[in-house]
Amino acid sequence: MSAQEFIAIDLPALLAALFACLSCALVGNFLVLRRQSLLGDAVSHAVLPGIVAGFLVAGSRETIPMVVGALGAALVAVLLIELVRRVGKVESGAAMGVVFTGLFALGVLMIEQGAARSVDLDADCVLYGQLEDVIWLGPTRFADLADPAVWLTLPREAMQLIVVFAIGLLLVWAFFKELTIASFDPGLADTVGVSSALVQTALVVLTAVVTVAAFEAVGSILVIAMLICPAATARLLTDRLGTQMRLSLLIGGVTGIGGYALGAMLPVWLGAENAVNAAGSIATLGGVILTLAILFAPRYGALARRRRDADLGMEA
Repeated sequence: MSAQEFIAIDLPALLAALFACLSCALVGNFLVLRRQSLLGDAVSHAVLPGIVAGFLVAGSRETIPMVVGALGAALVAVLLIELVRRVGKVESGAAMGVVFTGLFALGVLMIEQGAARSVDLDADCVLYGQLEDVIWLGPTRFADLADPAVWLTLPREAMQLIVVFAIGLLLVWAFFKELTIASFDPGLADTVGVSSALVQTALVVLTAVVTVAAFEAVGSILVIAMLICPAATARLLTDRLGTQMRLSLLIGGVTGIGGYALGAMLPVWLGAENAVNAAGSIATLGGVILTLAILFAPRYGALARRRRDADLGMEA
């Protein structure tokens, strides 16, 4: 592959995958800490009708209508979950399951009807994204990348993911103390003047924004995997939140780049003619890394726990 082909085809897709993984991992830390991993799944599904509505209103893939529609759908989902939980007298997980599957089905129906087809959106895009279609026609050689102005011509999907990650990182840095207190002990947060309900709402909004930014490029499967896998893996490796967040970003970055490379090259190495879907291979790698952590984490891994249990049995 020539330098021009790599820059035009692989580099923008790699950047989109990388910053999608980093953005999801950043938010996912607090979902995992609050034992709300299913919330990320719920939001990533529930925003679909809002995204489609934004497409239909704008008639194009403009970011602002997408975000507005997704935030509206996320708000409706939160209200419906609370309504189902209170009226139906069911626990929160079941209420989330009912609401997000219903809204996701509604979004798919909207896609499949004639009006949605006019904006080039289909079910495959929803599930797997269009990472392979992120093309950068600006620079033609590596020397061109030294010009800062060239980076302003990045494809919209990659650019908006970079911006969303930067905003998310800034917000987490600015409100780290509030997020930490509300995540570990909501009651204490309310006592010291930090509204746990406001933090929860802000977390839902940030999850929705990250989901919308990543949705078109990488699809819902990768969004769900990256909201959970890097943070859950890091949680198994450390008890310190700061270290967990750094580890989750590292794992997210390795998963994004490594999964894309494996999806593109591993099938060819094994004798296949075509590469596999990039988003699917990234999500698979995230699951493999999490499985390894579940088995081999030095303190919380299954093997470490078994050794401790064996040692306690011998002492007894």
